[in-house]
Amino acid sequence: MLKYLILLLCFTFSIQAAAPKEDCEKLIATGIDALYNQEFSKSLELLTKAKVIAEGHNWPKQLFLIKNNIALNYYYLLEYSEAIENYFEAYAIASKSLDSNYEMIVLNNIGLLYLKEKKYNEAEKYLLKAYDIAKQNKYSFKIGIYAVNLASVYNETRQIAKTDTYLEIAEPLVKKDSSATYEVQIIKAENLINKKEYSKAKQMILALVPKLVIAEYTEYKVKGYLLLSNIYEVYENNMPLAIQMAQKALEVNIDLQKKIDLYERLSELYLKNKEYDKAFKFKDQGYVTKDSLNKIKSRIIFDNIKTKLKLQNDLKELNEKERQLEQERRLNLILIGLAIIIILVTIWALRNTIIKFRQRRIIAEHNQKIIALELENEKNEKLIIEKQLKSEIESKNRKIAAKALQAANRNELIEDIINSLSAQTEIANNQAIKSYILKLKKQLRSENEWDDFLTHFKEVNHTFLIKLKEKHNNLTSNDIRFILYLYMDLSIKEISTLLNITPEACRKRRERISKKMDLPDELELYNYISIL
Repeated sequence: MLKYLILLLCFTFSIQAAAPKEDCEKLIATGIDALYNQEFSKSLELLTKAKVIAEGHNWPKQLFLIKNNIALNYYYLLEYSEAIENYFEAYAIASKSLDSNYEMIVLNNIGLLYLKEKKYNEAEKYLLKAYDIAKQNKYSFKIGIYAVNLASVYNETRQIAKTDTYLEIAEPLVKKDSSATYEVQIIKAENLINKKEYSKAKQMILALVPKLVIAEYTEYKVKGYLLLSNIYEVYENNMPLAIQMAQKALEVNIDLQKKIDLYERLSELYLKNKEYDKAFKFKDQGYVTKDSLNKIKSRIIFDNIKTKLKLQNDLKELNEKERQLEQERRLNLILIGLAIIIILVTIWALRNTIIKFRQRRIIAEHNQKIIALELENEKNEKLIIEKQLKSEIESKNRKIAAKALQAANRNELIEDIINSLSAQTEIANNQAIKSYILKLKKQLRSENEWDDFLTHFKEVNHTFLIKLKEKHNNLTSNDIRFILYLYMDLSIKEISTLLNITPEACRKRRERISKKMDLPDELELYNYISIL
C-alpha cells in the first residue's frame, strides 16, 4: 500500500512539473514565430513570460533559447547593447549547463554582432571560438558557415591571405547551401578587388548577379552592384557605368541604411563626373533618408521604451502570478502531504488494530485450547478416578461376593451334613448328636452373615442403594437382598444357595420383583439395575 502511495505522490509531482514546461515551450515557439514575422513587441512579451517560468524552474535549455531570441529581437531593433547583453547571458548558460553545440551557436551570434558594429577584433575572437568547437565536433557544414563568417571579417580588415584560406575551407563545405555559396562568391570577388585583380572580379560578379533573383539574396545583389560600380570607377574609369551600377543597386528593395550609403555613393560619383545638380540632389536625398531613418530609430527607441515598460509591468504581474502559483503549489503539496500522512496514520492504526485483534483472537484460541485441555485433563482425571473407584468397587464387590459364596458353600455343606446325619436312624436317636444338628440348623438360619454382607455392600455401593430405595420404595428387605446379589453378578444357582431356596424359586422371585418394579417384559432386571 505504501509503495502505491509513493508512486501516486511521484505521479502528482511529475504532472505539476510537466504542465509549466509545456506552457513555457509553447510561449518560446510562439515568440520565435513573432520574431520572424517582425512583431518584435509581441515576441519580446512572449519570450519574457517564458523567461519567468524557465527561471522559476531553472530550465537551462529553455533559458538559452529565450535569451538567444531576445537578443535577436534587439539586434533587429538596432539595440545592439541589449542584444549583446542577452547573448552573453545565453553564452553563460550554455557554457555552464549545456553541451558545446549551444555554446557554438551563441559564440557565432556574438561574433556576427561585433562584425555588424565593425568591432573586428572582437568579432574574430568569438567567431574563432565557434569555429574551433565546430572542428572539435566535426560538424562539416557548421565549419563551412563559420569559415565564411571569418572570411568576412578578414575581408573587411584587408587580410587577403586569411580571407583566401577560410574561403578555400568554406567553399566545398557549403556548396549544398546556395545562400552560403553566393556569399562565398561575393567575398571572393571583393578579395580579388583588394588584390587588384579587377578583371577576374568583374567576370565573377557579372556571372553571379543574374542568379540573385529572390529576396533572400538581396544583400549579395546590392553588394555585387556596388563592387561592379567600384571596378568601373577605379579600374576602367567609366563613370557612367559606375553610376549605372550604383543606380541598379538602389533599385533593389533594401533597407534605409543601405539607401543612405547608396545615396552617398551616387552623390560622390556625380560629383566626380561634375554633375553637380545630381550630386546635390542625391546628397539631399541622403539627408532626407537619414532624417527618416533617425525618425524610425526614434520611433523604435520609443517603442522599445514602451515595450520595456510593458515588459516590466508584465514581468511584475508574472512574478506575482508565479508567486501565487508557487504558494498554491506549496499548499497543494502540503495538503497532499497531510493527506498521505493521514492515510499512513490510518493504515498504521488499522494495521495495529488488526494485529491486536489477531493477537487477541490467537490468545483467546490459546485460552480456549488451554481450557479445553484442562477440561479434557479434568475429564480424564475424573474418568481415571471413576475407573479407579469402579475398579475398587468391583474389587470390593468381588470380595463381598466371594465371602457370600463362601458362606453359601459352607451353608450348603452344613445342610448336606445335616441331611446325611438325619437320614441315619442310629444317629438320629442319639441325643447328643441331635443337639449338634440343632445347633447346625441354627447356624443356617443366622442373619448375622447377611447383616455383615449388607454393611459391606453399603460402604461400597451406597449411591446404588439410595437410588434403588428412592425409585422403588415398595421393595421389601428380601427383595433388596435378592437385587443386591443379582447386582453383584451372581448366578441364579449361587443366589438360590445364599437364600437357601431352589433355583426355580429364585427365578420366580426375580420375575415377581421385576413386576413389582414395573419393568417392561423385554428389560432384564440385571440390565436395569446395572445402569441405575
